Amino acid sequence: MNTGENEQGLHKILDITRIGSLVILGLHYYWTCYASFNNWGLRSTLTDHILMNIGQTGLFSNPLAGKALALGLLAIALCGVRGRKKEKLPYRTAVVYLAVGALVYFGSPVCLLLAGDDVVAISYMGLTTMGYILVLTGGTLLSRVIRQKLSDDVFNTANETFPQEERLITNEFSFNLPMVYRLNDRWRSSFLNCINPRRGVLICGSPGSGKSFHILENFLRIQIKKAYSQFTYDMKFPELTTLVYNYYLLYRKSYKVEPKFCTINFTRPEYSHRCNPLHPAYMLDQTDAIEASRTILLSINKTWAQKQGDFFVESPMNLLAAVIWYLRKYQDGVFCTLPHAIEMLQLPYEELFSLMQSEPELLILINPFISAFVNDVMETLDNQVSSVKIPLGRLASPLLYWIMSGNDFTLDINNPAEPKLFCLGNDPTKAEALAPIMSLYADRMNKIINVQGRMKCATNYDEFASLRAASVQTVISQGRSNLIACVIAIQDISQLRKVYSRDEADAIWNMTGNIISGQVAGDSARQLAERFPKTLQDKNSLSINRTDVSISKAKQLEFAVTASLISNLSSGEFVGVVADNPDQPIELKAFHAKVVNDLQAIGREKKNFLPIPEIKKVDPGIIQRNFLQIKKDIEDLKISELDRIKNDPSLAGLIIIK
Repeated sequence: MNTGENEQGLHKILDITRIGSLVILGLHYYWTCYASFNNWGLRSTLTDHILMNIGQTGLFSNPLAGKALALGLLAIALCGVRGRKKEKLPYRTAVVYLAVGALVYFGSPVCLLLAGDDVVAISYMGLTTMGYILVLTGGTLLSRVIRQKLSDDVFNTANETFPQEERLITNEFSFNLPMVYRLNDRWRSSFLNCINPRRGVLICGSPGSGKSFHILENFLRIQIKKAYSQFTYDMKFPELTTLVYNYYLLYRKSYKVEPKFCTINFTRPEYSHRCNPLHPAYMLDQTDAIEASRTILLSINKTWAQKQGDFFVESPMNLLAAVIWYLRKYQDGVFCTLPHAIEMLQLPYEELFSLMQSEPELLILINPFISAFVNDVMETLDNQVSSVKIPLGRLASPLLYWIMSGNDFTLDINNPAEPKLFCLGNDPTKAEALAPIMSLYADRMNKIINVQGRMKCATNYDEFASLRAASVQTVISQGRSNLIACVIAIQDISQLRKVYSRDEADAIWNMTGNIISGQVAGDSARQLAERFPKTLQDKNSLSINRTDVSISKAKQLEFAVTASLISNLSSGEFVGVVADNPDQPIELKAFHAKVVNDLQAIGREKKNFLPIPEIKKVDPGIIQRNFLQIKKDIEDLKISELDRIKNDPSLAGLIIIK
């Protein structure tokens, strides 16, 4: 530890060294320019005698020796200088002064070759002094430079980088994408190793973040290449459907049994198969009817998701479920379709309740409605029934009836004997109106495929928040053992909470084992940041006083990926965490990287894509006749069943007359 006395003594030594340097330089001038000093009358016998004695040491025998000694003493003096530190002062300025000064200082003897004693002497001493002052200035500036600079990485980007998985790890189910990431100041190659997509994959990102182009489209190609049966919800039909169809043409021979390509679209019937989501073969008990009813009505009335359990929410669901199950029981489900259910709900109360009373399994579901009708509580009854009839009435179009009343294929897409690639197409301009239908197809399909003994299957949802498929929770939590990989793409968790209840949305968000995120902000970014591990990061601080600088360094655990970083990701740049397998552990699960897409190759590939083929020509007259036939089916059912009930003494009492 330095004391005040030591500091004072050091300053005195440095002062003496500096004075010694100046004395030697002055003696050098006197020796070299003696004639001029003599002419100027600046000599004496004493100085001459002293100089002769010093000269005998050989100090002045070489003109550069004395100058070198003077400069050396100056350098020693400068070593102890502590100038006022200047944070932005670079080394270059000090080095330039030192270099120019040394050049002038040692180059000044050139003047001695010129003619004219006095002028030469003045020029020589002036240049040498100038060089000396420049060296002194450079040394002083050098003492003011802060030798340990803090990082100039304003956003702490390099400090937030971390090692990532660079191995390609694959298996029968894996989705793998090449990526590049930055580690400190270098870019390195890596891979997104989604080796266990059966634990659920959540892709999120704001519009334009690249979640579809960079992630989902690549996943679709990998799934078909690896012979997955597949469901794809195409929000912007036919964008993803065209992709699936062309990959199907390319890789269909890789399947043990060649799959069938199926598509449903409610705006362009010529590109749509017909499929009944309430097919009687898969309506096994009353709970299936209740789940279908719940899916349809919660998709229509989004606010009901927050009020499940309320009387005015559950009652309409029970009524629709009762109608669906009645149709399932009638003649083994010959009219078990949603269009027939919609038409049946339009029957007068007396006829509707009389028919449904004839089915004992439905008494518990419809008893409150019959009681309200018999007791003339019509306002409550009208409210309950209208909650079903009015929203379902918006679905009563000939085209919807046509598609939903046929059986071109069934929803068991992972049936090993008949695998399917099923694309459900939506239209962004009609997404709100079609949401109940889309939700019904997705929910019924998830119920059918989530069983044991089937082939591996992938379900893909682009813009998942545009439909309400609550069964996805069950698929994520239980579908792993049934070889189902569920891939969900959303923009933001707040968008999910608008369609589902907060608890349902949080469950979907938290249950997925693999999460891939592009740019998101707000609550989504904060929750994502918490899923990333912390890393040891350098923390530096700088303190400057009059003569010295103090830099402290520490290592501290901080989030490797922060919410602010997630909210500022570029398009094609993603962060995420993947899940591993017991037999394929991945130590480095987190990543922050850019997906490597060969844009030119993708462009050429898509340029050669074939358009989706027309399924069949559909005459508008056929669609209209089907619409009228469904109405006639219900009318015939009503007439025949009411006659049967009236003519059966054991059932005649079920006829409601008011």
